[in-house]
Amino acid sequence: MTNSRFKDHLGRPIVAVTGMGVITSLGQGLADNWAKLTGGVSGIHAISRFPTEGLNTRISGTVDFIDVPANNAVERSYAMARETTLEALAQAGISGEFNGPLFLAAPPVEPEWEDRFILAERAPKGEYAHAYQQVLAAVRAEADPVFLEAVQFGSISERLADRFGTRGLPVTLSTACASGATAIQLGVEAIRQGRTDRALTVATDGSVGAEALIRFALLSALSTQNDPPEKASKPFSKDRDGFVIAEGSATLVLESLESAIARGAKVLGIMKGCGEKADHFHRTRSSPDGGPAIATIRAALDDAGLAEDAIGYINAHGTSTPENDKMEYGAMLSVFGERLSDQIPVSSNKSMIGHTLTAAGAVEAVFSIQTMLTGTLPPTINYTNPDPSIVMDVVPNVKRDAQVSAVLSNSFGFGGQNASLIMALEPA
Repeated sequence: MTNSRFKDHLGRPIVAVTGMGVITSLGQGLADNWAKLTGGVSGIHAISRFPTEGLNTRISGTVDFIDVPANNAVERSYAMARETTLEALAQAGISGEFNGPLFLAAPPVEPEWEDRFILAERAPKGEYAHAYQQVLAAVRAEADPVFLEAVQFGSISERLADRFGTRGLPVTLSTACASGATAIQLGVEAIRQGRTDRALTVATDGSVGAEALIRFALLSALSTQNDPPEKASKPFSKDRDGFVIAEGSATLVLESLESAIARGAKVLGIMKGCGEKADHFHRTRSSPDGGPAIATIRAALDDAGLAEDAIGYINAHGTSTPENDKMEYGAMLSVFGERLSDQIPVSSNKSMIGHTLTAAGAVEAVFSIQTMLTGTLPPTINYTNPDPSIVMDVVPNVKRDAQVSAVLSNSFGFGGQNASLIMALEPA
């Protein structure tokens, strides 16, 4: 009979985190990232990957220090996911076949502009009525394995599954900015439902390119405060004007607490609760009243079996866009009330690493667990001009020592994708 200390308040297996790996524009590996994040260092810089002349936004948090065999989003995303998974498995003490399912959050995949131009040049002229038929003819006429790999949505997860020996069909998902948190939730649910004792949850995004930059710029979502780059992302500040697009990856090894302890693994933290709700208000904008975000946070608290006063710190979505920051503040205020103003510190990792899009929920989950392990709250940097309508303790500009035992991390994305995670220290 399973020991009741390994069950949560609903009788489900408690899910532990036993390994973590992370890459952002700050660097590779948890140690380097955490030192810089808590030191208030920004990874935002001028874009060098492609020409930016004539663009309103010329800065980003790209990851340019990892070698890739081809310069496209799939290769960059895979390379980062591979490295963070190696780090996480090493920390978890798992070698050989992973022998558990893989849940991957990956960015939408489409051909790079350069590849499209090459295809257009190769396409037969005049033989087909539509450009799409011409492209298909060009692809069929000349095999191009590199191009094929770059345009298959599931190719990253297939390669990770082969490399690390995961079990079953790997799952690839894309739920906008909530993707990383959603991948973790799927891993948690698989363990809770008794389908596996362990799950590999990975989120990665190496999709910063000219087209992505232009698309977000057309939505007026990006900061245009290019000089200096490190000052552009300023969540909850009065003069914030948009997010800074960025790249990164994070991997978390999830296991049932019973399995982790049985094999002598070090438990880094507990995935206590997961909540998700859809928002049908608009394709890119969140509901101004924050209703779906409020419901998401409450769902995570209910799933965790915790009251509002159990949360000691919030890792905010905190994008630095005028509308989203205001909406998230209103949602948190509705849930936590007056405690939000001075009793619950709230900070945004995005002030330093930018918005890593698909990877954000997992990257910030790693930092949330590290916050509890180290007793250090990362700051919100660039907070010199507070928004008077947002009254919160944002851990302004400088890290703070504070021991917390439960953290809420929010991820509110385009398309009405909302997810919140609650993480806690290992139960006594």
